[in-house]
Amino acid sequence: MKVRFWGTRGSLPVALTAKDVRQKVIDALKQSNGKTFASDDDIVSFVDNELPFETKACFGGNTSCVTVDVGFDTPFICDLGSGARPLGNAMVKRFGPKNPQTYHVFMSHLHWDHIMGFPFFVPVYIPGNKIIIHSGHSEVEFAFRRQQGEPSFPVTFEQLAANIEFQVHEPGVPFEVEGTKVLSIRQKHGGDSYGWRFEKDGKSMVYSTDSEHKIDDREGQEAFVEFFRSADLVVFDAMYSLLDSISVKADWGHSSNIFGVALCQRAEAKTLALFHHEPIFSDAHIQSVLLETQTFEEATRGMHELNVITAYDGLELDL
Repeated sequence: MKVRFWGTRGSLPVALTAKDVRQKVIDALKQSNGKTFASDDDIVSFVDNELPFETKACFGGNTSCVTVDVGFDTPFICDLGSGARPLGNAMVKRFGPKNPQTYHVFMSHLHWDHIMGFPFFVPVYIPGNKIIIHSGHSEVEFAFRRQQGEPSFPVTFEQLAANIEFQVHEPGVPFEVEGTKVLSIRQKHGGDSYGWRFEKDGKSMVYSTDSEHKIDDREGQEAFVEFFRSADLVVFDAMYSLLDSISVKADWGHSSNIFGVALCQRAEAKTLALFHHEPIFSDAHIQSVLLETQTFEEATRGMHELNVITAYDGLELDL
């Protein structure tokens, strides 16, 4: 089971500004002070091996889109945020326009940041392609059609060339897709959202974003502990700090890094990937959240060690 992140931001896409790039250059020069480079290879080695991630790279700015390769011809797709655009381009490059494919899409919910990439997902314009959109929302087809409607977009839903199907699933009722067991869970979010769990050949991955967890909701916590149970990877909405999530941003439908650790530790999951990053957070801030989360995990660790990482656009994991 292989996982790739195409979009990891929450709410809306963001991009590095001239000010951001300037600061990265300044930080890199500060860290290179006193060093000499005899060749381009020395420079590359310094960048790759000595500069921290937040200086030499970025966490990216596309909204939610994650693929799960389970051995099927095309990977499963979790959400169609703006990250679906580079994903679609990669699929066309891989398969070509004359080799029809079937795409299975699993939607967390229907808010704009999670469907905005659909009109720019090139496979929907290729005849012969089949796109099956799985959701827990009965209004899923309406949401996708409305996004394409005038005056919002120049290409109507009826003009799309691919065969597009919508399947609505009951949470808690497992089903199978291409030899993979799939299960969903209803999550606390405006209009509801759904987490997804995929299991195949002894590996399991959970995609759980746009989900709020209340401190006093013990029953709800236990349900998610079981949903995350022994997962090789849990992709988790850690948009807010714990303080924000229980105070000024309570009932906004998102969670925190601290809750992610607590639930995954109890579930004995192997890896927690912090996801759905706040759009106003800089790369340096996101990196600081990761370091704080790893410190918290170590301080609260029992018998089970949880690996904590931060998702970024382009990250690939082989489970």
